[in-house]
Amino acid sequence: MAEEKKDTEKKAPAKKPAAKSGTSAAKKPASRAKSAATKTAAGSTEKKPAAKKPAPKKPAAAKAPAKPKTETKAKAKPKAAPKSKKEAPERPVVNASARYVRLAPRKARLVADQIRGLPIDDAIALLRFSSRGAARDIRKLIQSAAANAEANHDLVADDLMVKDIHVDEGPTLRRYRPRALGRATRINKRTSHIAVALTPED
Repeated sequence: MAEEKKDTEKKAPAKKPAAKSGTSAAKKPASRAKSAATKTAAGSTEKKPAAKKPAPKKPAAAKAPAKPKTETKAKAKPKAAPKSKKEAPERPVVNASARYVRLAPRKARLVADQIRGLPIDDAIALLRFSSRGAARDIRKLIQSAAANAEANHDLVADDLMVKDIHVDEGPTLRRYRPRALGRATRINKRTSHIAVALTPED
């Protein structure tokens, strides 16, 4: 019995520290809760900084109507063409034309291209000895233009040159030739309008 009592006495002091540990564990959360409560109380007692109010906007001044920008740069004036020191006087041009000439335009142009730009003496000499049929009519036309220059413009015929000559197509005369078995073949008789311009040489 005595031994059992000793065992119980030995066991009893071992339980006490467990109880103490339990109480200390229970006290710890309470102490934490108190500390949290004091912090919240302290936080509530502290004054929160007041939020800054936005500064009142100043009323915008009434905008004055924008003034139209005046053009300061003067408009560039177009430059006049430089005048030559001595302006050459315009040379007179003498014209003559022959219409409804019984020539095919294609054949007349072959002769006209030969005398374009030649002096009048050379042109008449070339036409006089040409073997083409259109040379006779064109030579008469050039002589007529030279007579106009002497009579109307007081120019010397020997100083003139053929400035321009051109041949246009005129109306076509249609004729018919009888053929075998009662048929007919059309023949086109073409005409030309010839115009010549003479001017004094340099």
